[in-house]
Amino acid sequence: MTGLQTLLLGIPWMDPHWLLQQFHTEFIWLSLIIVFIECGLFFPFLPGDTLLFSVGLFVATNELDLAGGPNLLGLLVGCVAFVVAAFLGNVAGYEIGRKIGPPVRRHDGRIIKKKYLDRTVEFFEEHGSQALVIGRFVPFVRTYVTLVAGVGAMNRVKFWLWSLVGAVLWVVSISCLGYFLGSTFPWLSDKIDWVILGLLLLTVLPIGYEWRRNRRREKVSVDQAS
Repeated sequence: MTGLQTLLLGIPWMDPHWLLQQFHTEFIWLSLIIVFIECGLFFPFLPGDTLLFSVGLFVATNELDLAGGPNLLGLLVGCVAFVVAAFLGNVAGYEIGRKIGPPVRRHDGRIIKKKYLDRTVEFFEEHGSQALVIGRFVPFVRTYVTLVAGVGAMNRVKFWLWSLVGAVLWVVSISCLGYFLGSTFPWLSDKIDWVILGLLLLTVLPIGYEWRRNRRREKVSVDQAS
């Protein structure tokens, strides 16, 4: 594992290339488990975005064969599998939220962090059902928004619909981006360190935008109060 990956990710199991070298075609199964956990079991530090992009890239560069046929077929198989994993992860998080109910809002533990949960509640209240789609692309929100929907007893069918839409858009957009760039620039597979860095920066942008908007909102409220 390279120095940049060590610096950014700290541990090799968050490095897609390391996972591919260690597990070969089983890499896809491990990736599906990680996406499922990130989307429903409250571990927001897992590399879901990176794995989706990497699978598209690895399929395009023939490093990963998912269908024993054309690369596009492998991409389709991968997308379908990841959509199912992401959707089922959401369903698991939602059902847990409905089960444990409002007391979870007062909990601040190692897994369910209150500050992240409160941030997601605000995000959900602002965007409504569409938060299940938009939140897919926002770190931490992606993990906790399903719990919030469950705690709030959102209509189950409505939740399923918006979760499925969000899963499809998230998986297809990022996986296809990896496939397109891998097909166009095959050498990116050897520079995946920098690709991961770029993805990390992209996932930070929504957080920065939300933070700046909240700061502006708070400043306006203070000015109005004074």
